[in-house]
Amino acid sequence: MPVTELYRAETLHEGLGEPFFDRVEPATFPLHRLRYRNQRWAARVGLDGLSDAEWIEHFGRFAPLPDGLAHPLALRYHGHQFRVYNPDLGDGRGFLFAQLRDAQDGRLLDLGTKGSGQTPWSRRGDGRLTLKGGVREILATEMLEALGVDTSKTFSLIETGEALMRADEPSPTRSSVLVRLSHSHIRIGTFQRLAFHDDSAAIDTLLDHVCRYYFPAIADLPASDRALAFLEEVVARVAKLGAGYMASGFVHGVLNSDNINITGESFDYGPWRFAPVYDPTFTAAYFDEIGLYS
Repeated sequence: MPVTELYRAETLHEGLGEPFFDRVEPATFPLHRLRYRNQRWAARVGLDGLSDAEWIEHFGRFAPLPDGLAHPLALRYHGHQFRVYNPDLGDGRGFLFAQLRDAQDGRLLDLGTKGSGQTPWSRRGDGRLTLKGGVREILATEMLEALGVDTSKTFSLIETGEALMRADEPSPTRSSVLVRLSHSHIRIGTFQRLAFHDDSAAIDTLLDHVCRYYFPAIADLPASDRALAFLEEVVARVAKLGAGYMASGFVHGVLNSDNINITGESFDYGPWRFAPVYDPTFTAAYFDEIGLYS
């Protein structure tokens, strides 16, 4: 596989252990048609030399990257959804596929999927993503990045040749699988799940992990100070993200705690909209009847 000297694979999330994820298998698709590859970010992580066929092999069929995670990991988390706590959550149509090191700034990067098949957390879902949904995510991430808002990056979009039935749009509709690049897929809901289970040992394990790999400036603080410092860091980053949304007129639509990561990057784009004019009652999600996320 032709990688450049910038390619640096990591397997750090796997070290957290079984309580934090489930090893899963990707879906098998009848078609792989490359619709988008983010060549700018591919170059930054040493993967720009892949041919389209090699790209599809890794980001459509999910053959492991060199020295990377041997198996995809469906992450476990909980979350508040429209003020209701939901303990039946987790990666339902995606997984953590790989972790890479950004050669430019040294930060850790996650490659996560959307539409890659069912997992133990799919509930009644088919584990798929519509092509329309994938294209919308590209548009959102590119626009927000251009406006200076911290966001995940769409790394790849491949059409997968299935006919999907959706109640909220004309069906059947075309399918796709997306790969996103983010500095972390650890969510606020990841901590909520551990608190729900009163698992203080796992909370300590996760706190050590995130401080060491995502917030090294506070990693060596005394244990009594580190948790508060971590909370303050996350609050500051999420506040900055919220300010970026307001300045750009962006309405996420489903800003639940399972859709907010610890590094303060916008991700998991569903019924998002850019407000055409300032309207404090505007909501992007048709099902947000009370305007909670207006």
